[in-house]
Amino acid sequence: MPANLTPVYRKAEEAYRAAREPAERLEHLKEMLRTIPKHKGTDHLQGDIKRWIKELTEELGSGKQGGKKKGPVHTIRPEGAAQLSLLGAPNAGKSELHAKLTGSRADIGPYPFTTKLPMPGMLGFEDVWFQLVDLPPISSDYIEGWMGNSLQPADGVLLVIDLADPDCAEHLQAIIRQLAEKKIFLHGYWPGLRGPKPVPEPTFDEAGEEIIEDPFRIELPALLVANKSDLVADPESELQVLVELLELDFPTISVSAKTGVGCEAMGPLLFKALQIVRVYTKMPGKQPELDRPFTLRRGQTVLDVARLVHKDIAAGLRYAKIWGTEVFAGQQVGPEHQLADKDVLELHMR
Repeated sequence: MPANLTPVYRKAEEAYRAAREPAERLEHLKEMLRTIPKHKGTDHLQGDIKRWIKELTEELGSGKQGGKKKGPVHTIRPEGAAQLSLLGAPNAGKSELHAKLTGSRADIGPYPFTTKLPMPGMLGFEDVWFQLVDLPPISSDYIEGWMGNSLQPADGVLLVIDLADPDCAEHLQAIIRQLAEKKIFLHGYWPGLRGPKPVPEPTFDEAGEEIIEDPFRIELPALLVANKSDLVADPESELQVLVELLELDFPTISVSAKTGVGCEAMGPLLFKALQIVRVYTKMPGKQPELDRPFTLRRGQTVLDVARLVHKDIAAGLRYAKIWGTEVFAGQQVGPEHQLADKDVLELHMR
């Protein structure tokens, strides 16, 4: 991809990557198309942008009352502390695990492709909720065409395998290959386990122009979830052999959707892996509201909380008083102060 892209276009592309709502992504895609340099070197990228605009327009149009129905909605609006998508081969027990973790009414059957559309559910851990989205299975010869749309707002993937299936290695390779063909790439870098994924060094073509990464490439951290561990004599050893055989770098967890073994560890693991930070707010002279925390990530700031409360509060924020483990009680801090888990904030405006 050519490097002579304008700063205005790059800004729109960065905003598109950061957007989580379909309407926001559509707005930024239109800005990308408007500002991209129009020449032969960008023809392919222009085509990709137009295709995504068309798909998102149809996706958003399907939910409008009174309008022509374009089809079912394949993108689930993110809720809770993070959105995690469940991927797996047919009959890996993915939907059964989703139901066990979230209490959802997912369709479960002893036949493949029971799941047809994205199914959301909520997994609770202490006072935090994770949104788990069960997606249709992926086989060696089939993947839903809209899978990229569904994974766009995800914060990570739970890659579910049937550890008791002798062919689970082949199924796993097929899933990774099918995703790659859709420009979806999984890696093992979770910020709370291994740190963020390293930023690659710039690469250049023969003319010395920097090669720009495809803006529609999706990269997500993956957790390898070995299901049906109750059917394996030594699940940890079997899982280790599988990881070494396929040279995978994903963190792993063994569970049984049928018996519930290992399922209780999922919430704490996701909380740690994603570096979730809970922040509680209070009014001056009042007790803090401890029932519904704002959830952020390690490294986010007082200003980020203010934006979650209300955009007008963020715009007029002057300082905050804070109570927590890494500050003095009632310490005054500025908008850029980074927050720790269970901090209590008192926001003060100009």
